[in-house]
Amino acid sequence: MVCRLKKALYGLKKAPRAWYERLDGYLTKIGFKKGAADCNLFIRETSEGLLLIAIFVDDIIFGGNDKLSAEFSKEMQNEFEMSMIGPIKYFLGLNVKQTEKWIFMNQSKYVKEILKKFKMDDCKLVGTPMITGCKLTKEDDSPVVDTTLYKSMIGKLIYLTQTRPTISNAVGIVGRFTIEPKQSHLMVVKRIFKYL
Repeated sequence: MVCRLKKALYGLKKAPRAWYERLDGYLTKIGFKKGAADCNLFIRETSEGLLLIAIFVDDIIFGGNDKLSAEFSKEMQNEFEMSMIGPIKYFLGLNVKQTEKWIFMNQSKYVKEILKKFKMDDCKLVGTPMITGCKLTKEDDSPVVDTTLYKSMIGKLIYLTQTRPTISNAVGIVGRFTIEPKQSHLMVVKRIFKYL
């Protein structure tokens, strides 16, 4: 006998895709348009204002005026089994604090987590992410290091450049050597962690 599964379940490979297709269809039906540059951004413009939605797998953040946000929350709870957590405070490594006039974002908790993960939480601090005049090349004679570890470190740093633009250039430079990273490249990556 063959059973046809009509509902995607957590743990299955295609569950995120099935969820996204279902959510995309529903949001389009209720008047949202996909962002041109990012398919995870949905926008609904009405005479009452603008409502923005960002989707990351099964997490949804949205913003607009209070009335539009409340209406959207009700629409979603009527259609899907979901819970409202309330105003955003922490999302995907970003700490968010809102006031009447400003929204402050930082990744200090994320920084602490990655420093601990790579055993650099008690390292000596440095004042710059990279030494001035540092030249890195592929033809370096230093030994090759673990590619998986190196790529993991670079990936974490790339995500951190959202709120730490001072490391962007250094991360861009060390990111060029992910195919065959050498000890000298890893030392520069560790210096960026020391700077953080």
